[in-house]
This record gives sequence, C-alpha cells and structure tokens, in this order.
Amino acid sequence: MIRSIVQIGPNDQGKHMSLADFDHAEGREGYIYELSRGVIIVMDVPGKKHLAQLEAARDQFYSYKLSHRGLIHTIASGGDCKILMPTAQSERHPDLSIYKSPPPPSEELWTTWIPEIAIEIVSPGSHHRDYGEKREEYFQFGVREYWIIDADPQQMLALRRSGGRWIEKIVQANETYRTRLLPELEFNLAPIFESAHGAS
Repeated sequence: MIRSIVQIGPNDQGKHMSLADFDHAEGREGYIYELSRGVIIVMDVPGKKHLAQLEAARDQFYSYKLSHRGLIHTIASGGDCKILMPTAQSERHPDLSIYKSPPPPSEELWTTWIPEIAIEIVSPGSHHRDYGEKREEYFQFGVREYWIIDADPQQMLALRRSGGRWIEKIVQANETYRTRLLPELEFNLAPIFESAHGAS
C-alpha cells in the first residue's frame, strides 16, 4: 500500500498528528518541524546568534574527532538526524548529536541509533522544550548525556545519566566541561558565548 504524503506548514502549529504520519510528512520550506507528544511544533529557522553558537560547539567536536581517531563516529546537526519515540509520539532534532558507534543495520534507524550526547542550544521560544520535555524524552530514549547551552545566563546545564536519573552539573561561561564519554575532551564554553555576543 502506498502511503499518501501529508503536507504540513506553519498553519499546522498545535495540530495533533500521529508519529507515523509525521515521520512521512513533508514540511513547507523555511521552517523547522518537530512532533511534541502528538502535537506539531513549528519553529522559525534559528538566527545568526544560534548558528554562531552551534558552529563554535561543533568545531570543538570536529577538532577532537580528528585528534582522537575512532572515539567519535558521527557528529550530526539537527537536519542530519532525528530521535523517534513512538511511546511518546515525539520526533526531535537535537542541535547536535554525538554518536560514538556506527548506525545499527536496522531499517528503524532513528528509533534504535542512540546518540551518547545530545546538545540543545536554547533559543527564543525553546526554553520549555529544552529544559522540560526534551530532558524527559532524551532520558527515556537512552541518551547518556544531555547538554543545554544557554547564552542568556551564560551557562550550560550538563545532565549525566546515573542510577535511573539525571545528575546535574552547571558549567559557567569561564569553565570547561569534561565527560567520561570522550576522554581528554575539554569542552570550552567561552568561545561559544563569545560567538553569540559577536553575532548579536
């Protein structure tokens, strides 16, 4: 049976849709779409401040990947990957997903390939999703660490899975963050927030 393609656009903000339909829907260009617990979320493409922070964060992972061969398999941005959660009826696109292992040989790739680290850069309108909904869903999906980078308070909330819950650590702008998942990585927040200021 051929599945009919559903078209969605900005007027569909807040409408209910199943994950199965959303996963095969085509979105009108110029917007970003997620499914949040069965409800369509329509977002504007983030501005230059968000992009500058994303680039500064991504550069650090690429530098690490080149100098530590074999420890990172894939560094994926929001349009390159997705997290599908049938139980929650959600489809998420982290700003950055760090995969240490190759994708599994499964047709259900996005329900089975779990990033070790998921990163969100807070932008206007995303605070509730980043700090609330995604915090719960990324834990449920099996993500081992979830980092929330927030330029307004100039800090990052790093969540690390331990004993069935998240352990929180707040990292300030002048600090570096180290994770057991990537030995010798010193994730530096200063250039990220400097780039945000420069792009304002």
